[in-house]
Amino acid sequence: MASNANPELIADLVDANHILFHQGIVDAFGHVSVRHDADPSRFLLARNMAPAQVAAGDIVEYHVDSGEAVAADAPRPYLERFIHSEIYKARPDVMAVVHNHSPAVLPFGVVKGARLRPACHMCGFLGEGPPVFEIREHAGAATDLLIRNRELGTALARSLGQERVVLMRGHGCTVVASSLRLAVYRAVYTEVNAKLLLQALPLGEVEYLTPQEAAAGHTTEGQVDRPWNLWKAQAREAAGR
Repeated sequence: MASNANPELIADLVDANHILFHQGIVDAFGHVSVRHDADPSRFLLARNMAPAQVAAGDIVEYHVDSGEAVAADAPRPYLERFIHSEIYKARPDVMAVVHNHSPAVLPFGVVKGARLRPACHMCGFLGEGPPVFEIREHAGAATDLLIRNRELGTALARSLGQERVVLMRGHGCTVVASSLRLAVYRAVYTEVNAKLLLQALPLGEVEYLTPQEAAAGHTTEGQVDRPWNLWKAQAREAAGR
Protein backbone atom coordinates (compact mmCIF):
# COMPACT_ATOMS: atom_id res chain seq x y z
CA MET A 1 0.00 0.00 0.00
CA ALA A 2 1.17 3.56 -0.71
CA SER A 3 2.78 4.80 2.49
CA ASN A 4 2.41 8.57 2.70
CA ALA A 5 -0.46 9.36 0.32
CA ASN A 6 -3.58 10.96 1.74
CA PRO A 7 -5.90 8.14 2.92
CA GLU A 8 -8.84 10.02 1.38
CA LEU A 9 -7.11 9.95 -2.01
CA ILE A 10 -6.56 6.22 -1.68
CA ALA A 11 -10.22 5.75 -0.71
CA ASP A 12 -11.26 7.75 -3.80
CA LEU A 13 -9.03 5.59 -5.99
CA VAL A 14 -10.66 2.44 -4.61
CA ASP A 15 -14.09 3.95 -5.26
CA ALA A 16 -13.01 4.98 -8.78
CA ASN A 17 -12.16 1.36 -9.60
CA HIS A 18 -15.53 0.18 -8.33
CA ILE A 19 -17.48 2.97 -10.05
CA LEU A 20 -15.88 2.27 -13.41
CA PHE A 21 -16.82 -1.39 -13.07
CA HIS A 22 -20.36 -0.67 -11.93
CA GLN A 23 -20.85 1.77 -14.83
CA GLY A 24 -19.66 -0.83 -17.35
CA ILE A 25 -16.51 1.05 -18.35
CA VAL A 26 -14.13 -1.68 -17.18
CA ASP A 27 -14.63 -5.40 -16.59
CA ALA A 28 -11.87 -7.73 -15.46
CA PHE A 29 -9.48 -5.50 -17.41
CA GLY A 30 -8.75 -1.79 -17.39
CA HIS A 31 -7.21 0.43 -14.73
CA VAL A 32 -7.32 3.89 -13.18
CA SER A 33 -4.54 5.86 -11.51
CA VAL A 34 -4.06 9.15 -9.70
CA ARG A 35 -0.98 11.31 -9.27
CA HIS A 36 0.43 11.26 -5.73
CA ASP A 37 -0.93 14.21 -3.77
CA ALA A 38 2.37 14.87 -1.94
CA ASP A 39 4.87 13.97 -4.67
CA PRO A 40 4.06 14.69 -8.34
CA SER A 41 6.92 12.42 -9.43
CA ARG A 42 4.89 9.42 -8.24
CA PHE A 43 1.45 8.00 -8.94
CA LEU A 44 -0.91 5.50 -7.36
CA LEU A 45 -2.30 2.47 -9.18
CA ALA A 46 -3.68 -0.86 -8.01
CA ARG A 47 -1.71 -4.05 -8.31
CA ASN A 48 -2.55 -6.36 -11.22
CA MET A 49 -6.16 -7.34 -10.51
CA ALA A 50 -9.77 -6.82 -11.57
CA PRO A 51 -10.91 -3.27 -10.76
CA ALA A 52 -14.07 -4.41 -8.94
CA GLN A 53 -11.94 -6.26 -6.40
CA VAL A 54 -9.52 -3.44 -5.56
CA ALA A 55 -9.18 -2.52 -1.87
CA ALA A 56 -7.01 0.09 -0.14
CA GLY A 57 -4.31 -2.48 0.56
CA ASP A 58 -3.97 -3.16 -3.17
CA ILE A 59 -2.86 0.38 -4.05
CA VAL A 60 0.81 0.61 -5.05
CA GLU A 61 3.04 3.66 -5.46
CA TYR A 62 4.94 4.05 -8.76
CA HIS A 63 7.64 6.32 -10.16
CA VAL A 64 6.51 8.56 -13.02
CA ASP A 65 9.97 8.48 -14.61
CA SER A 66 10.19 4.70 -14.96
CA GLY A 67 6.70 3.30 -14.45
CA GLU A 68 8.17 0.96 -11.85
CA ALA A 69 6.99 0.44 -8.28
CA VAL A 70 8.67 2.42 -5.51
CA ALA A 71 8.83 -0.61 -3.20
CA ALA A 72 11.24 -3.37 -4.17
CA ASP A 73 8.81 -6.02 -2.91
CA ALA A 74 5.70 -4.57 -4.60
CA PRO A 75 3.12 -7.05 -5.95
CA ARG A 76 2.77 -7.83 -9.64
CA PRO A 77 1.93 -4.63 -11.55
CA TYR A 78 -0.34 -4.01 -14.51
CA LEU A 79 1.58 -4.66 -17.70
CA GLU A 80 0.29 -1.40 -19.21
CA ARG A 81 1.30 0.84 -16.31
CA PHE A 82 3.41 2.74 -18.88
CA ILE A 83 0.21 4.29 -20.22
CA HIS A 84 -0.03 6.11 -16.91
CA SER A 85 3.62 6.91 -16.27
CA GLU A 86 4.32 8.35 -19.72
CA ILE A 87 1.19 10.50 -19.75
CA TYR A 88 2.02 11.89 -16.30
CA LYS A 89 5.53 12.58 -17.56
CA ALA A 90 4.34 14.38 -20.69
CA ARG A 91 1.42 16.22 -19.08
CA PRO A 92 2.12 17.89 -15.71
CA ASP A 93 -1.51 19.10 -15.74
CA VAL A 94 -2.87 15.54 -15.66
CA MET A 95 -3.75 14.27 -12.19
CA ALA A 96 -5.62 11.09 -13.13
CA VAL A 97 -5.69 8.56 -15.98
CA VAL A 98 -8.32 5.95 -16.90
CA HIS A 99 -7.57 3.20 -19.41
CA ASN A 100 -10.46 1.00 -20.50
CA HIS A 101 -11.94 -1.09 -23.27
CA SER A 102 -15.48 0.32 -23.11
CA PRO A 103 -17.44 -1.52 -25.81
CA ALA A 104 -19.36 1.36 -27.40
CA VAL A 105 -16.16 3.39 -27.85
CA LEU A 106 -14.19 0.66 -29.61
CA PRO A 107 -15.97 0.97 -33.00
CA PHE A 108 -14.81 4.58 -33.32
CA GLY A 109 -11.21 3.45 -33.18
CA VAL A 110 -11.52 0.74 -35.82
CA VAL A 111 -13.84 2.22 -38.47
CA LYS A 112 -11.92 4.43 -40.87
CA GLY A 113 -13.39 7.91 -41.07
CA ALA A 114 -15.49 7.53 -37.93
CA ARG A 115 -15.10 10.34 -35.38
CA LEU A 116 -16.23 10.29 -31.79
CA ARG A 117 -17.46 13.88 -31.88
CA PRO A 118 -19.61 15.23 -29.04
CA ALA A 119 -23.33 15.00 -29.67
CA CYS A 120 -24.69 16.00 -26.26
CA HIS A 121 -23.91 18.75 -23.78
CA MET A 122 -22.42 16.37 -21.18
CA CYS A 123 -19.63 15.42 -23.56
CA GLY A 124 -18.15 18.72 -24.71
CA PHE A 125 -14.76 17.59 -23.38
CA LEU A 126 -14.47 15.44 -26.53
CA GLY A 127 -13.81 18.63 -28.50
CA GLU A 128 -13.75 17.87 -32.22
CA GLY A 129 -13.19 14.17 -31.63
CA PRO A 130 -10.31 12.30 -29.98
CA PRO A 131 -7.21 11.28 -31.95
CA VAL A 132 -6.66 7.58 -32.69
CA PHE A 133 -3.41 5.93 -31.65
CA GLU A 134 -2.18 3.42 -34.23
CA ILE A 135 0.33 1.10 -32.60
CA ARG A 136 1.46 -0.28 -35.99
CA GLU A 137 3.16 3.03 -36.69
CA HIS A 138 5.43 2.48 -33.71
CA ALA A 139 5.80 -1.28 -33.28
CA GLY A 140 4.88 -2.94 -36.56
CA ALA A 141 2.01 -5.17 -37.61
CA ALA A 142 2.49 -8.09 -35.24
CA THR A 143 1.97 -6.70 -31.72
CA ASP A 144 -0.69 -7.71 -29.20
CA LEU A 145 -1.73 -3.99 -29.20
CA LEU A 146 -0.70 -3.57 -25.55
CA ILE A 147 1.43 -0.72 -24.22
CA ARG A 148 4.17 -2.98 -22.89
CA ASN A 149 7.03 -0.52 -22.47
CA ARG A 150 7.94 3.10 -21.97
CA GLU A 151 8.57 3.69 -25.68
CA LEU A 152 5.00 2.75 -26.58
CA GLY A 153 3.71 4.74 -23.62
CA THR A 154 5.60 7.77 -24.93
CA ALA A 155 4.08 7.28 -28.38
CA LEU A 156 0.60 7.06 -26.89
CA ALA A 157 1.15 10.22 -24.85
CA ARG A 158 2.32 11.96 -28.02
CA SER A 159 -0.88 10.93 -29.81
CA LEU A 160 -2.95 12.20 -26.87
CA GLY A 161 -1.18 15.55 -27.09
CA GLN A 162 -3.19 18.16 -25.20
CA GLU A 163 -6.50 16.34 -25.69
CA ARG A 164 -8.57 14.71 -22.95
CA VAL A 165 -9.22 11.36 -24.64
CA VAL A 166 -7.22 9.21 -27.04
CA LEU A 167 -8.68 6.18 -28.80
CA MET A 168 -6.49 3.11 -29.29
CA ARG A 169 -7.22 1.20 -32.47
CA GLY A 170 -8.48 -2.32 -31.74
CA HIS A 171 -7.83 -1.85 -28.03
CA GLY A 172 -9.83 0.79 -26.18
CA CYS A 173 -9.26 4.33 -24.99
CA THR A 174 -7.43 6.39 -22.41
CA VAL A 175 -8.96 9.37 -20.62
CA VAL A 176 -7.17 12.06 -18.60
CA ALA A 177 -8.23 14.89 -16.32
CA SER A 178 -7.08 17.35 -13.69
CA SER A 179 -8.70 15.28 -10.93
CA LEU A 180 -9.61 11.66 -10.28
CA ARG A 181 -13.33 12.36 -10.09
CA LEU A 182 -13.25 14.26 -13.38
CA ALA A 183 -11.34 11.45 -15.12
CA VAL A 184 -14.02 8.99 -14.03
CA TYR A 185 -16.75 11.37 -15.21
CA ARG A 186 -15.11 11.71 -18.61
CA ALA A 187 -14.60 7.96 -18.97
CA VAL A 188 -18.28 7.34 -18.26
CA TYR A 189 -19.54 10.08 -20.56
CA THR A 190 -17.19 9.09 -23.37
CA GLU A 191 -19.06 5.78 -23.36
CA VAL A 192 -22.41 7.59 -23.11
CA ASN A 193 -21.59 9.71 -26.17
CA ALA A 194 -20.44 6.65 -28.12
CA LYS A 195 -23.70 4.81 -27.34
CA LEU A 196 -25.68 7.86 -28.40
CA LEU A 197 -23.88 8.04 -31.74
CA LEU A 198 -24.31 4.32 -32.38
CA GLN A 199 -28.06 4.89 -31.96
CA ALA A 200 -28.21 8.15 -33.92
CA LEU A 201 -25.96 7.46 -36.92
CA PRO A 202 -28.26 4.83 -38.51
CA LEU A 203 -31.10 7.38 -38.40
CA GLY A 204 -29.34 9.95 -40.55
CA GLU A 205 -27.01 12.91 -40.39
CA VAL A 206 -25.98 13.80 -36.86
CA GLU A 207 -25.99 17.39 -35.64
CA TYR A 208 -22.81 17.51 -33.54
CA LEU A 209 -21.92 20.18 -31.03
CA THR A 210 -20.06 23.10 -32.53
CA PRO A 211 -16.57 23.73 -31.12
CA GLN A 212 -18.04 26.69 -29.25
CA GLU A 213 -20.83 24.56 -27.77
CA ALA A 214 -18.33 21.87 -26.81
CA ALA A 215 -16.18 24.45 -25.02
CA ALA A 216 -19.18 25.93 -23.23
CA GLY A 217 -20.23 22.46 -22.14
CA HIS A 218 -17.29 22.29 -19.74
CA THR A 219 -19.46 24.13 -17.22
CA THR A 220 -21.13 20.79 -16.47
CA GLU A 221 -17.82 19.42 -15.26
CA GLY A 222 -17.92 21.89 -12.39
CA GLN A 223 -20.65 19.72 -10.91
CA VAL A 224 -18.60 16.52 -11.02
CA ASP A 225 -19.30 15.74 -7.36
CA ARG A 226 -22.98 15.18 -8.14
CA PRO A 227 -22.49 12.11 -10.39
CA TRP A 228 -19.46 10.98 -8.34
CA ASN A 229 -21.49 10.79 -5.12
CA LEU A 230 -24.34 8.98 -6.87
CA TRP A 231 -22.05 6.49 -8.62
CA LYS A 232 -20.07 5.91 -5.43
CA ALA A 233 -23.23 5.11 -3.46
CA GLN A 234 -24.46 2.77 -6.18
CA ALA A 235 -21.11 0.97 -6.45
CA ARG A 236 -20.77 0.60 -2.70
CA GLU A 237 -24.30 -0.73 -2.38
CA ALA A 238 -23.69 -3.23 -5.19
CA ALA A 239 -20.49 -4.36 -3.46
CA GLY A 240 -22.18 -4.60 -0.07
CA ARG A 241 -19.96 -1.89 1.43
